[in-house]
Amino acid sequence: MQFASVLFCFILAIVSFSAEGNERNISAQRMLSQQLALMFVVEPDPKYELAKQRLSQFLASSDEIASIEHEIVGFWARRHISVRNPDYKSVKDPYVRAMAIEPSLPSYLQLQNRLRHLQWLSLKDPWTPIEIEGLLRPNRDHSAIAEIAMRLWLLGDAAPPLVIPETPNNYNDALVKSVKRFQMRHGLNPDGIIGPETLKWLNVLPSERVSILAINFILRAEFMAQQARSFLVINIPAFEMELFNNGRVELASRVIVGKPYRQTPLLSGSISNVVINPSWRVPKKILYNDLLPQVRKDGNYIEKRAFDVFDRNGNQVVKSAEQWRDLATGPFPFRFVQRPGVNNTLGRYKFYFPNDHSIFLHDTEDQKLFQRSNRALSSGCIRVENVEGLANWIAANLVKDKQTWVDRHVDTQKTQWFALNATLDVHLVYWTAWIDKNNLAQFRNDIYQKQLLTAVSTSTKDQINDL
Repeated sequence: MQFASVLFCFILAIVSFSAEGNERNISAQRMLSQQLALMFVVEPDPKYELAKQRLSQFLASSDEIASIEHEIVGFWARRHISVRNPDYKSVKDPYVRAMAIEPSLPSYLQLQNRLRHLQWLSLKDPWTPIEIEGLLRPNRDHSAIAEIAMRLWLLGDAAPPLVIPETPNNYNDALVKSVKRFQMRHGLNPDGIIGPETLKWLNVLPSERVSILAINFILRAEFMAQQARSFLVINIPAFEMELFNNGRVELASRVIVGKPYRQTPLLSGSISNVVINPSWRVPKKILYNDLLPQVRKDGNYIEKRAFDVFDRNGNQVVKSAEQWRDLATGPFPFRFVQRPGVNNTLGRYKFYFPNDHSIFLHDTEDQKLFQRSNRALSSGCIRVENVEGLANWIAANLVKDKQTWVDRHVDTQKTQWFALNATLDVHLVYWTAWIDKNNLAQFRNDIYQKQLLTAVSTSTKDQINDL
């Protein structure tokens, strides 16, 4: 009897151990499937889809699983991103091994959670377009209010529980707060007014959000994995600059970038010189497109804006206001150089880094432009709002002779070139989505139409549905 009892406990333990092992195998294969689904969104290779199908049907052999794990590690290696445990092959437990080959990225789990939530939304709701004519302002009534409130709740911008007010068609204060939160996550002016831009983002399909977020998350992660100790990054669609030092952001600023028809290019370089009180030699395109039309209206524009005019031989040319107005109507064999000073277009500082596009960072006299949500306003160069902060950081970290730096600021009318003792890498990048420090998914407009991700293929949607 005692022997039978011991045997029963032994068998029960074996069954329990087997069940637990099977459950861990299932969980491991689900984790591998999620990685494959993410990989397929970013890199639509049919082999990822086939491998995921084998895993989802639990048909993959041990050798196939080992091959899949190798593909996953290779995917991250090609992007210079390390996995949690490079020695994953020595791990026997399949569940722990699946965790070991996840990317070593701070926000990876938040990304997967967000992608799975969006996938759930794509299956749950048809996400039919919400239509509003004109602008919907606070305290107004509209038949779409209930649908807007539900959509904001599903996207995480309305605090649960979702309470249906006594007047369900009224755009009340609680909903206005949710709309403002939504607008801030999408780089819009958080005014609570539902206009075309807010409505456009409310109507973006969850499956489209998956594609946008996944691709940009990987782009950013790959970039960050390859950077030096200190660097400056300008994210063009976000109109933001961040200065990283030893893995942390030490300085941030809003920026102004090029208009869609005068785009700021994607490039990298190194800031080696700072120009204090810069003069501005006007590019030919800006001269013809922007300045000469002003001169044709008012010949005094040249003097008002402190421009000197030079001929092709470099000789300064002086004319009356009426003469300049007449000359501006025909061929114009002259160039403009704006003198340094408080009204100079480049402001107090110009941060120069060699490149083939004549692009640089600079100050600006028109600070109110930084208050706009859409700051694609320049002719290609980057205007920095916190320009003093950037100059002070450079002075503190890249300048040894600080007294000379201070001395060269005394004369506000004289252009001073200051060579740095060390360079600062600068990168102009293009990311339209990311997970922020509060674990919120941020989205931005594709202002230059570089990421046409709205047309998701059928096979990609299948992969998205398995995230």
